[in-house]
Amino acid sequence: MPLTPKVGRDHHNDGFSIWMAGGGVKGGHIHGVTDDIGLSIVEGKVHVHELHATILYLLGFNHETLTYRYAGRDFRLTDVEGEVVKALLA
Repeated sequence: MPLTPKVGRDHHNDGFSIWMAGGGVKGGHIHGVTDDIGLSIVEGKVHVHELHATILYLLGFNHETLTYRYAGRDFRLTDVEGEVVKALLA
């Protein structure tokens, strides 16, 4: 799997960890796998827009209803992309 070009993060830009607990998050669940050195995603990739959509969902917001139009383009916190990652929900 090729690495993505450096666009701001010069360390662990292809795979990193996040810890979530409570508030509707599935307890004891490990989502995704990186390679042996923790550099690249091998399985269960979650884009930051999907993470944001999931967090907003857990807070009781539908990220798609927060869309507004400005200068002929739709905007929202998830940049008009991303789906809720159902595997993370309790």
